[in-house]
Amino acid sequence: MSARRLVLPVLAAAALAVGSAVALPGAHAAAGDGSPTDPNIRFVGRWDTANSAAYVPHWAGAYFETGFTGTTVKLKQRNTIDLYYSIDGRTETYLTNVGGTVDLTPTRLAAGNHTLRVSYRVVAGSYHGDAVFQGLVLDPGAATYARPVPPKLVEFVGDSITLGSTSSRTALTAYGWLTGERLGARHTQIAYGGGCLVAAPDGCNGMSNQFFKLGTDPNGPNWDFGRYQADAVVVNIGTNDTSHGVSGATFQSTYTTFLRNVRARYPNAAILVLRTFIGRYAAETQAAVNAVVSGGDRNVSYVDTTSWLPAGGLSDSVHPNDAGHRAITDRLAPIVAARLGGTGTPAPTTPAPTTPAPPPAGGCAVTYAVTNEWTGGFQADVTIRNTGGAPINGWTVQWDFPSGQRISQAWNASYTQTGATVRATNAGWNGTIAAGGSAAFGFTGTFTAGNAKPASFTLNGAACA
Repeated sequence: MSARRLVLPVLAAAALAVGSAVALPGAHAAAGDGSPTDPNIRFVGRWDTANSAAYVPHWAGAYFETGFTGTTVKLKQRNTIDLYYSIDGRTETYLTNVGGTVDLTPTRLAAGNHTLRVSYRVVAGSYHGDAVFQGLVLDPGAATYARPVPPKLVEFVGDSITLGSTSSRTALTAYGWLTGERLGARHTQIAYGGGCLVAAPDGCNGMSNQFFKLGTDPNGPNWDFGRYQADAVVVNIGTNDTSHGVSGATFQSTYTTFLRNVRARYPNAAILVLRTFIGRYAAETQAAVNAVVSGGDRNVSYVDTTSWLPAGGLSDSVHPNDAGHRAITDRLAPIVAARLGGTGTPAPTTPAPTTPAPPPAGGCAVTYAVTNEWTGGFQADVTIRNTGGAPINGWTVQWDFPSGQRISQAWNASYTQTGATVRATNAGWNGTIAAGGSAAFGFTGTFTAGNAKPASFTLNGAACA
């Protein structure tokens, strides 16, 4: 897929050194007027704010949001652009090739307070059109107002997979955007199509260098990390490096240095390093994480993504489709939430039903696997196999933790925990296990005195292998 290069506004030479959000002299706006410098408008991600009359977003996941009063809102764009917008939290509306003063409320709203979020469509990492925000137009007498700021910010780093290429709404249907939304966090995707970790002589733009830039231009200005601090950084990179002849040793050493450089910019962020979803450079990625952890950084962890993508979860041999991105989100969001200290609003866990589930129709086996572990916390998957000759219709698995572990949250099952005893019950859609079939659920938890695995399991009151 070809990409049109983002056209930057003409800036004074002194303004090219992008740093803190400094407006041109005398141009700072009053709160509420809808101009780019209006402090009630929150810009998330990497924005070039050197020109106070025209703010330019970079990378895939940048967006802005604000509250406004009145019955209409219009967007001032320099030239034509494709964009998504959402008013009052509704599903995003997609507009193509719109420019000038763009009416976002062809049907007037009810008078009162409203919210707005706008993001620009990307193709292969560049904006599709002229992504230059020049302000909002409101009703006479109306004004913007500041929305509450989510306390956490998550940055997702990667290539076309993190960008959301081949998904229905690109960045908006990619796992990074979906995870941030599920956690109620601010989020941005520092990702572009074809990106590598290692800068290659044949032209692959290496994220080990490009991450530290304002945008995707390798000759562009450096990003000022004083503009914001991420609370978590999720890195998924390496799928494209094999196509550029990068050796395992070079990949591993570059990744190790990259993670240390990220830590230098974000001293307090949790850094989660994903195994690429199709497994390229998996061993080297994990070794890079181990090297950083061995060097004393205990806030970096490797996340094994093996089997995260369901059957039919790819649109081609590499890129997840919408269902694939949703499946990744289901696995990733609880891990990120746990590293953020349980912040955010993941899907609530419903109490287990008080009526007993039917007994198993045959034999059963339960597999318990710790898939990720960090200081004081862990993620585990539980798989139930029906080894009998008839379906199991409804299931409750019970076990005792041997080391005082506590579950923080679960997915694909509801649970209760009393002391060491845990009871996990099927969700509404996975309660039937055909003969020879299986069902699985996962959870994150905490521990203080070890993380030994449970010794035994029961299914609907009967012992399982």
